[in-house]
Amino acid sequence: MFTIPDLEQLQAEHPDWQMELVDGNIVVMGPSDYESEEIGAELVRLLGNWVRPQKLGRVTGSSAGFILPTLETDNEKRNLRAPDVSFVRADRLKISKRDFVELVPDLMVEIKSKSDRIKLLVEKIQLFLQLGSIVGILIDPDKLTLTVYRLNQEPIVLQDNDKLTLPDLLPGWELVVSEIWPPVFE
Repeated sequence: MFTIPDLEQLQAEHPDWQMELVDGNIVVMGPSDYESEEIGAELVRLLGNWVRPQKLGRVTGSSAGFILPTLETDNEKRNLRAPDVSFVRADRLKISKRDFVELVPDLMVEIKSKSDRIKLLVEKIQLFLQLGSIVGILIDPDKLTLTVYRLNQEPIVLQDNDKLTLPDLLPGWELVVSEIWPPVFE
């Protein structure tokens, strides 16, 4: 049974490894395929270009770790997870931390990489929603879909020229789904 200090020690010894702490197990994350990472970078850019000038909050990529709350009284069993993209409202994180943050992002996004299993990604999204995230999004480059999850609601599947809007988190922001797919250069 590993703890967050154990994970921090392993990261100090292996700074190039990306790891999460899931139910006491340390999970080493493999690198993303190029396309998945490009989609994540584009989404971070598009979100950041909207969020920062309006001072709505903070947008991070796949390396930002979140120490998640637990329903148990034993803080040693806390999970540390890293969504591919996340957004935290400004009123919840007024100053950036030089450490993992102990909160659940308002928006979390998982991008299916070549080797990922959808079931595990959906389970991760559901966990974040149960712990307090307002919106979870699953991006599937294989099917060219973006699925929006909210707690106790049916998922909404968007594709092609459908528009993603999140007025409760990002008033006025919209994304045409096809904008996140990598361009093809002739």
